[in-house]
Amino acid sequence: MTSSANPAPLWQPDADRIAAARITRFQAWAADRYGAPAEGGYPALHRWSVDRLETFWQAVADWFDVRFSTPGERVLADRGMPGARWFPGATLNYAEHALRTAEDPARAHEPALVHLDETHTPASVSWAELRRQVGSLAAELRALGVRPGDRVSGYLPNIPQAVTALLATAAVGATWTSCAPDFGARSVLDRFQQVEPVVLFTVDGYRYGGKEHDRADVVAELRRELPTLRAVVHIPLLGSPAPEGALEWSALTAGDVEPDFEQVPFEHPLWVLYSSGTTGLPKAIVQSQGGILLEHFKQLGLHCDLGPGDRFFWYTSTGWMMWNFLVSGLLTGTTVVLYDGSPGHPDTGAQWAIAERTGTTLFGTSAAYVMACRKAGVHPARDHDLTTVRCVATTGSPLPPDGFRWLHDEVREDLWIASVSGGTDVCSCFAGAVPTLPVHIGELQAACLGTDLQSWDPHGKPLVGEVGELVVTNPMPSMPIRFWNDPDGSRYRDSYFEMFPGVWRHGDWITITDHGSVVIHGRSDSTLNRQGVRMGSADIYEVVERLPEIRESLVIGLEEPDGGYWMPLFVHLAPGAALDDDLRSRIKRAIREQLSPRHVPDEIIEVPGVPHTLTGKRIEVPVKRLLQGTALTKVVNPGSVDDLELLRFYEHLARERAAGRG
Repeated sequence: MTSSANPAPLWQPDADRIAAARITRFQAWAADRYGAPAEGGYPALHRWSVDRLETFWQAVADWFDVRFSTPGERVLADRGMPGARWFPGATLNYAEHALRTAEDPARAHEPALVHLDETHTPASVSWAELRRQVGSLAAELRALGVRPGDRVSGYLPNIPQAVTALLATAAVGATWTSCAPDFGARSVLDRFQQVEPVVLFTVDGYRYGGKEHDRADVVAELRRELPTLRAVVHIPLLGSPAPEGALEWSALTAGDVEPDFEQVPFEHPLWVLYSSGTTGLPKAIVQSQGGILLEHFKQLGLHCDLGPGDRFFWYTSTGWMMWNFLVSGLLTGTTVVLYDGSPGHPDTGAQWAIAERTGTTLFGTSAAYVMACRKAGVHPARDHDLTTVRCVATTGSPLPPDGFRWLHDEVREDLWIASVSGGTDVCSCFAGAVPTLPVHIGELQAACLGTDLQSWDPHGKPLVGEVGELVVTNPMPSMPIRFWNDPDGSRYRDSYFEMFPGVWRHGDWITITDHGSVVIHGRSDSTLNRQGVRMGSADIYEVVERLPEIRESLVIGLEEPDGGYWMPLFVHLAPGAALDDDLRSRIKRAIREQLSPRHVPDEIIEVPGVPHTLTGKRIEVPVKRLLQGTALTKVVNPGSVDDLELLRFYEHLARERAAGRG
């Protein structure tokens, strides 16, 4: 996994790139103004950022010129987790900062947003036009009676109207929440009914995979089942007329109104995100205007090195926190690239075509997409002009070593590859991109500034070079201020602070290497523990899915009543492949030789598909519980999975095993 020899990096930024990085300039400025270390590069800056937490976050606020309409009494009034209190007494507005570039006459008519659908024809919205639309829509929301703290919802794809609606909501001090239109009615209601929105923005349908998908019936059901709605706003993406009683988007955004930005407390709710939890209702995670503002300035402006002149693309939908993160690119004066459609239409290389057409400088995608391109024989640099792409960033799951090598070989040797890891829970990254550090194969570059990321054993002892629990020992501004409908905070505490009181335990296995990089091994609640040796499921997937016959895999470790341990590997085969003795032998040999002889599966079973959450994560724990005999209705919320029928295969298998034992 890691080596104490500090292996040669795959990529190393040259001296000019290090000198030009915004994080380098920030360090020199913070050394002069705030006593940050002038020498020692990123490791020294990171140590200072966690040792002098209040000073660091004050420096971030000053460096990015955060406009506090009322200054805070101090940076951090209470360091306790949960419940840390940031900038008490301070007031500000997130949308005001996101639209600040429009105030610059030299840049007001440059594109703030570039939008593409599956035709791959770019269209842009200028900073001035975006600001005008937000001003108009915010005034109309106020006229509808929307007040600070009210919830405004969007059933929208990744289109400019979604960005405008979010910013107008934030401008009036209301709280935004969104779902993608490929979510079914039950999934949406499981989310929106919790927060009781007063306005719903919705499309009539969406386009995906070359087809149109009408959502009129779903929208009608949402209107029936959300009794708190005062208004529904219709966006005719497919050209349908507005249903009876709905307002027209074009009418609400036609005015020429200067935006009025409600100045709200630092901890005022900005948006509600939903966890991809598979049991019970999704956790409704509330994050603050000020906390997100500071965290995203730091993450995008320093770690992602984004600023004016950059173009920021990440393949995402409005149902995933990466969409909120993408929109925050506006904070740094960056042009945000929005793509609405299938990641692989008309072919697997589609996202590279988008990067070329838009002049993308930071290209964000999933590790799964990178590996799909590798398997499909895609050649990005051969087939596309990617000279503007400075960084390829991946998230969603750990990027396997083969993914690093493929990007290096097929995009460009001088390519900054940023595998990042964080969570919906903080709408940011714990570890990932650092423009001034080398990239080692299979590793995230470092823990992020202000984040005291550690790997702990079960007794709370920090580990280096060994697998442990991902913990964060100091508060981050974007940690949830609360969960919705969790009045005593018990669900929040149980989610992150049960194992180590006062310390955030995220639920991932990680290794922190001796050179400060981070390796993610997968979820710690679905760990494979054979003969006392722990292994993350991601490590298994990395090895197995190198084989061209394997489209996707799922591995489960099951403690059995008799004290035994059953570890099946489920494989979804590529078209034309067959799970014969030869393939079984090659799978076992690959795991034995490349990973661990202890973790060779007991059985290899072909499956019709691997179930995922709606945000694309493999469902491991519910499958484990199904195989332990728990009823399907008790292990999963049907609205949280992409294909419920796939889970029935595992339920049937569990019955067969139980009958066999009987």
